Amino acid sequence: RRMTLGVRALYLATDLCSDTTIAVSDAVAQRLTQWGVPARKIEIIPNGLDFTRVAYDADARTRIRDEFTLPRDAYIIGVLGRLDPIKRFDLVIRAAAPLLDDQHRLLIVGDGQIRPELEAEAQRQGVAELVTFAGERHDVAAMLSSLDLFIASSEQETFGLSVLEALANGIPALYTTCPALDGIETARARRVPGDVEGMRREIAAELAGGRRPREGVPAIGERYGIESVARRIDDLYNRLMARRRPDVSRVVPDPIGGNR
Repeated sequence: RRMTLGVRALYLATDLCSDTTIAVSDAVAQRLTQWGVPARKIEIIPNGLDFTRVAYDADARTRIRDEFTLPRDAYIIGVLGRLDPIKRFDLVIRAAAPLLDDQHRLLIVGDGQIRPELEAEAQRQGVAELVTFAGERHDVAAMLSSLDLFIASSEQETFGLSVLEALANGIPALYTTCPALDGIETARARRVPGDVEGMRREIAAELAGGRRPREGVPAIGERYGIESVARRIDDLYNRLMARRRPDVSRVVPDPIGGNR
């Protein structure tokens, strides 16, 4: 969501009551310091991902395709998220439109205020029959399993969880912004331009290579696995508690039997 003045005020108010603020990425840490949160109070710990929750499911792939009358052997491009202008799914529709046909489809998973506008855009592009709107879904792993390519087109992201979930499911991903992948080298995901022509070139290049085999990205598991992230939060908590414990070596014995 967009960071409004109200959200900023809430962050600053809660910071006054805290010893440390956890930022999920360098981008968030930078934004917090710009807002006035002292850099010394910021600890960068990413969101953790339970990879078993989004694992690939071959049966679900078939089930979802059948549910939405998508050819079982078609190449399915997908986006996932709330239908909000900031997600720029209209950009994906315009970029992908000339590349779609009976064997190359677009699946939009999510719901929101601009669904009618997106449906109208698909109609204008002449691909209404090739773009499927799945609505809001909670079976994320199943929906991801039905895809062959994931696209994240958001104008801004503080982390980029959906991209990590797609990669954990074994799908290659194209994204316009994803702070979570900063410093991670992988051939399974790449940053693409945020304009129609640039994105279209990248989608076309992916389609030309054919359907990729399902495989994960080990570096993502090492950095964002839920166990690893939980340990980092525990370590932070223990460090903060240690600061609050009295230093018994500095306690001076009281002559009448107490300490001061």
